[in-house]
Amino acid sequence: MADNVNQQTPSNSVRIQPWSHDWQEIIARLFVMTLLIVVLAVPILKFLPKESLEVHSSQALTSGWDPDVIHAEVGQPLHLRFTSDDVVHGFGIGQMDFSPVEILPGEWTETTLLFDKPGIYTYYCTRWCGKDHWRMRGTLEVGETNPVSPPADLPLYLTLGLDLDAPHPSPVIPANKPSAATGSELLATASGFNEYLSKDYYRIHSPFEVYDGLRDTVYSDSERWSIVAAIWRSNTSSEKLAEGKGLFTENCAACHGKNGAGDGVFSDDLEAQGSPAMDDQHGIKKPASLNDPSSILGASPAILQGKITRGGMGTGMPMWGVIFTEDQIWNLVAYIYSFIFIY
Repeated sequence: MADNVNQQTPSNSVRIQPWSHDWQEIIARLFVMTLLIVVLAVPILKFLPKESLEVHSSQALTSGWDPDVIHAEVGQPLHLRFTSDDVVHGFGIGQMDFSPVEILPGEWTETTLLFDKPGIYTYYCTRWCGKDHWRMRGTLEVGETNPVSPPADLPLYLTLGLDLDAPHPSPVIPANKPSAATGSELLATASGFNEYLSKDYYRIHSPFEVYDGLRDTVYSDSERWSIVAAIWRSNTSSEKLAEGKGLFTENCAACHGKNGAGDGVFSDDLEAQGSPAMDDQHGIKKPASLNDPSSILGASPAILQGKITRGGMGTGMPMWGVIFTEDQIWNLVAYIYSFIFIY
């Protein structure tokens, strides 16, 4: 009889072992990598292309822009698509180092803006598109969370209490155009002119007032006017005059004329238009002549700066204070006097 043999059959069950340290390390690394991707992606997503805002431009009696108010946020790209519904226009932003965008009829042009500080900016047409060109302005409101706005400085004409709309004729005008070079030669051998040469004195006095203040000196009438021209020239520079000329040519000459005679290409149209300008109380008038010595020699730089900043009430002249910087306006003022003086 065969011996009984107890046989043990190997078990088919599998014993699950705890995770090894290698697997734990892999999972941890994957988690860290995912977290890093999320952290890095958030700021990048802000700069990914977003849907552009379409802006239409056209000649109009109102703003000429649709929309005429655009909202943006500091640090957030603003994508704009432009087209013109009639003639060629241009898009520029006042008081910013921004290259104008040309806007062609029936075509689309795109640009992206990024603002680093909050504020209210003015955008405007940079191309002379017609007699209502000056009306083409819109507002770009750039905000941020809890903005802090610094107090605004009052324009000089308000600080001085000047009436910009009052006539300011010069009682005396020179027989010939005064020469700054001649006046500089006279000043080189003179004394006691430091006050006249200061920027503060120059800005708040008219050329006639300075001329009249020299009446008890040894100088002749023509020499006194030449000294005035030299004082005005000493308060600017060739670079500043060049900038002023560029601003005048691009923004003022179409109305006031290339030489400031008030005979620009739109001057007759503006005079004939005779419709309300900024509101029902202010009509449109023929642009002023800026090379008329009886008018300009009686106006201080502060008066001209104020008129450019605020605009010409009752004339249709727009306000440029939201377009030009303060330095640009002073350079434009200096250039206007070059119509009267030989620089």
